[in-house]
Parts: sequence; structure tokens; C-alpha cells
Amino acid sequence: MDDQELGFKAGDVIEVMDATNREWWWGRVADGEGWFPASFVRLRVNQDEPADDYEAPRAGAREADDSGPEAQSCKDQMRTNVINEILSTERDYIKHLRDICEGYVRQCRKREDMFSEKQLRTIFGNIEDIYRCQKAFVKALEQKFNTERPHLSELGACFLEHQADFQIYSEYCNNHPNACVELSRLTKLSKYVYFFEACRLLQRMIDISLDGFLLTPVQKICKYPLQLAELLKYTHPQHRDFKNVEAALHAMKNVAQLINERKRRLENIDKIAQWQSSIEDWEGEDLLVRSSELIHSGELTRVTQPQARSQQRMFFLFDRQLIYCKKDLLRRDVLYYKGRLDMDDLEVVDVEDGKDRDLHVSVKNAFRLYCGTTGDSHLLCARKPEQKQRWLKAFAREREQVRLDQETGFSITELQRKQAMLNASKQQATGKPKAVGRPGYLTRHKHPSLPASRPQQQVLVLAEPRRKPSNFWHSISRLAPFRK
Repeated sequence: MDDQELGFKAGDVIEVMDATNREWWWGRVADGEGWFPASFVRLRVNQDEPADDYEAPRAGAREADDSGPEAQSCKDQMRTNVINEILSTERDYIKHLRDICEGYVRQCRKREDMFSEKQLRTIFGNIEDIYRCQKAFVKALEQKFNTERPHLSELGACFLEHQADFQIYSEYCNNHPNACVELSRLTKLSKYVYFFEACRLLQRMIDISLDGFLLTPVQKICKYPLQLAELLKYTHPQHRDFKNVEAALHAMKNVAQLINERKRRLENIDKIAQWQSSIEDWEGEDLLVRSSELIHSGELTRVTQPQARSQQRMFFLFDRQLIYCKKDLLRRDVLYYKGRLDMDDLEVVDVEDGKDRDLHVSVKNAFRLYCGTTGDSHLLCARKPEQKQRWLKAFAREREQVRLDQETGFSITELQRKQAMLNASKQQATGKPKAVGRPGYLTRHKHPSLPASRPQQQVLVLAEPRRKPSNFWHSISRLAPFRK
């Protein structure tokens, strides 16, 4: 390092004193001042404007007015720096994607003796689709760039126009763990190690392993909200691009949130498969064929005809279907499958407390599920009014979840479903569940234990339990299939 270069480590906060040069900034940390590469750092989001105490003092000096010409000029320069950073990183990213597609994917396709098309799809995912989309995005950014007055560039509209294209990152991010597993398996063989190293050298890429290169798209999609937040910070509200940048920031946050949500749900399918394998006497298709999320669960009284017979059952509301089970009389943590209802054909109707017209019995905290195709109805009663309200809200969330999945195209592939069920069967065979505690996403609600006796009145609600309620999911890892 030269005498005037500033040394710092990852995580340090540098106060920028001079940012007029695009490549090198002058900054200050606790140990001193000096020049440092602007490309090595990221502007902090929502920080206060730099103090003006380093400016030349003036007679009768007062604090600098942020709305003055000097302050505005500084803000314009900072906006220019952010725009230059966005364009520079996009160009670097395009080169990175091109190196992967031409240096690795193309070479791997030539070696059919080493790689099948399925392996290549597992390792590289849809990175070629991402490359094509990013090229179009960069071209749009460059068209919006004002070369004479960069701070007047309007980049926000580009992000809004391409926000739908960024959703292809979801598939890549979800596949990335599989890519790492496959690469780890292949690199145990020396011929693959030598082959990948030859690909890197021929393409003249930096000395990073292939899994490091493949991580870049995952990191890139998470960086856009940060860059847009910085751009918005240095965009004046009267700027023509202000509203577009504001909308673009919101849109890219939603894209990142959508990708994270899809990844979370795909990680949960193993837990759903494990739950299904723990249920005794399961009938019909696997739960994962149509569902991928537990919305709500709890204990309800099911009233059936004839003679308005009541049954206490555990209900589990997933997207598109409602599963109900019976508890074992002696081993209360054991569940037996009793049936399911298709939520796509059901209408949920709130039932007022009082005498039911169809069954001629008094009900409390009840709601009815009407089946449009068969004409059947199912009367369910909760123990408390607040439990009933939670169920009604859960049914609304379930319909909203299905609608969002249809809009975004979320689904579980047959391969993912089969792999999840295979993992669950292997886990069951070992007799030891993977998670000793409760699965993380199944801990939302505590389920009261079944009452020791039936209600003596004709009002069909769950009686207050005579013993302390137990947490149902606390014992999910001790369900019967793991103790056969």
C-alpha cells in the first residue's frame, strides 16, 4: 500500500470526505485518512448526510443549508456515483454470466461421456435464461444513461419494466443447494476437478471454484434493493426519476421476498412429508401432490348426520385441502387419518350461535363448509369464540395463498415431491426423526388436549379440558411410526 492509501477491513464504516473522483475516494476511519477504491465499498442506506465541518470555515459561519447549491451539487455527485456503480456492477455481472455459460456450460455439453443433460440442469439451473434476461436489462439501463449529466439518468423505469423477468431467479435460488450437492459429489473424482479447472483457465477466469461462481446470481438478486435504496436516498423528490425509483425499490423488495418465501416453502416440504408419514391409516394421494403449506391447525367438533352425532377431530388446513384425524384413545399423540376436504370446492359460512336449522340442535362457535359439487355440508364447532375467528381468518388466508401461487406460478415438481417422500420414508425406517423438537413452521398454534368427558348439554362445543392443555406439536417427533 502507498502512504496515502487507506487500509480497512470488511465491516468497517468509512466517512467519505471526497467523492469527486469516480474510481478513488478520500475517506476517514478511526486509524486515519487516505484514498481507497470506490468499488470496494457500498454506500450505507439511510445514513445522515456527511457533516460539513471539513469545509473551509467562513466568517460568521453557520451550518450548511442542505438545500443550497453546494449541498445539491454534492447530492448530485453522490447520485452519479450510485448510478455509475449500478452500471459498472451490471457490466461485470454480465461478463461473469457469459464466462459461466461459455466457459463451463458449453464445454460440459461437449463431454456427454461425463455429464448428462439432467446433471447439467442440476448444476447450472436456468443460468442461461438469467444471462439472456440480464443482457436485455443492461441494454435498457445503458439507453437510459445520460452521458453528459449522469445524475439526470432515469434508471427506475428499467427496473419496473423488467421486474417480472427477475422472478426467474426464484428457480435458480431454489435449485442452488442441489447444485452444491451435485458438485460436491463430482469433485470427489479427480477427472472432474481437472476438467473444471481447465474450463476456468481456458476462459481466463479468476481463481475461484465453480460453486463460488454459481453463488453470484443468488447474491445479485439480493443486492438490487440495496442499490435502489441508495439511489433513492440521493434522488431529489422533484427529480423525474424519483417516483419510478421509489416504485422500483418496492418492486425489487417484493421480488426478493417472493424468492425467499418460495425457498422457505420448498424447505418445508420435507417436514410436510414427515408429518404425513407419521399419520396412521393414511389414504389417497400424497399431501404434497396439491399442498405445500400448513395454514392453520386445531381441534374442532364435527357434527354429522344422522342424529346430529358429534365427533372430536384434529383438523389441519393446508393450501387446497383440509385434513382431519382422530386421536388414539390411549396414546393421545397418535393420529389416525379420517378424511379430507377439497378447499377449491368449499364455501365457508359463519353460523350464528343458537339452534341449527338443518340439524335441529343448538350450536355455539360454529361455522359450516358447503361443498359446491356434491351439495354436502360440514358443521364444525370451536371451543371458544376466538378460536372460531382464527379459523375463519385462516380459511381466508388459504384462498389468498392459492391465488398468489397461481399468479406467481409456484408449484412443487414431481421430482421434489418424490424426493421429500423418500426422505420421510428413510427417516421413518431409522426410527429417529431428523428434528428432535417441533418443526419450525408448525409451531404457530397450541392445540388443547381432548376433554376427558363429553359435554353433558346438547350444545355442541368442546368442553373445557380437565387437565392442563398439552402442546400437540411438541410431541410430533414422538408419533407412532417412529416407535413401531
